[in-house]
Amino acid sequence: MAVKFASHGYDLIITGRRKERLEELQKEICKKYNTAVITLCFDIQNRKEVLDAIGTLPEKWKGVNILINNAGLAAGRDYFDEASLDDWDTMIDTNVKGLLYVTKAVLPFMIEHGAGGHIINIGSTAGKEVYEKGNTYCASKFAVNALSQGMRIDLLRHNIKVTAVHPGAAETEFSMVRFKGDAAAAAKVYEGYKPLSAEDIADIVFFCTSLPAHVCINDLVLTSISQANSFYLHKNS
Repeated sequence: MAVKFASHGYDLIITGRRKERLEELQKEICKKYNTAVITLCFDIQNRKEVLDAIGTLPEKWKGVNILINNAGLAAGRDYFDEASLDDWDTMIDTNVKGLLYVTKAVLPFMIEHGAGGHIINIGSTAGKEVYEKGNTYCASKFAVNALSQGMRIDLLRHNIKVTAVHPGAAETEFSMVRFKGDAAAAAKVYEGYKPLSAEDIADIVFFCTSLPAHVCINDLVLTSISQANSFYLHKNS
């Protein structure tokens, strides 16, 4: 998504925990596109780190008009009674509380700027249907869905758009993280069909932000042609 927006001339604030990756992306974008990029390195689970990093942005970088809440993960895929409490904490702290912290920190800039703005929350088809062994991950994405609706209602008076984008299976690092580095288990998730890519989702997100000022896509579910929802996926044998 950072590359997509940079290719259309946007200046970027990119955030994450891995400083080296942020700096690599910053160099890549600045080399290829005529745009400015700064990095903020913090753990989205840590409220103080989030508020300190965003709160100390230089004045010229506070004119934020698009916020993409993309941080999220699944940790483990276990029956409820066998799941790890640490995994549950990680998912809730990242997928729900992290989204809340960043949005709360950025909103004053959008409101003070007075020109509206657009918040994109990346949810999941797991926020639409609960599946076996999905329990807390699904709950966290249901929360993203509900929070997106709540933001849309509460921010009407500020002319701020809110869009929830709910992708199905997308071949990124998602499954490697979920299965804690088990490459074989991660690869199996995407066997027998063509899943979404990060670029597919970036294209959709950019489209949502490029509509006329009076148009807002509130809620959008996207999957590959092989996937109907969280339950139905057609794979070639």
